[in-house]
Amino acid sequence: MRGNQAFDWQHRTSTEAAPKREQKVTVKVRKQGWITKGEKVLYSLIGTAIIIACGFMVSFSSSTDSLNRELQQLEQTVQNQQVINESLLFEVKELERPERITKIARDNGLKIQDTKVKQAQNVNN
Repeated sequence: MRGNQAFDWQHRTSTEAAPKREQKVTVKVRKQGWITKGEKVLYSLIGTAIIIACGFMVSFSSSTDSLNRELQQLEQTVQNQQVINESLLFEVKELERPERITKIARDNGLKIQDTKVKQAQNVNN
């Protein structure tokens, strides 16, 4: 039994005499990013809004440009029509000359006295 006691005593002294070891707690250091998650969300929303705004601006500019081109074409058409109208007015004035009318009347056998030929007036009601 004495052998047992010696073992027991040796065991007690070794556990009591040994310094208590502190358990090392490993701390994981997380490396923080340059930008937080909230900032990333805000920046992405702002970036998306800017891209959408740029798209609308380009679309608006394109529609304005096409509208301006259409307007220029219509103005050109109006100018061409005005030139045609002026030439037709000149032709009407030439055709309504009294000398021309009396000549055509004489060629067709009508007898007209020169003093009674008058130019017709436009009557606007």
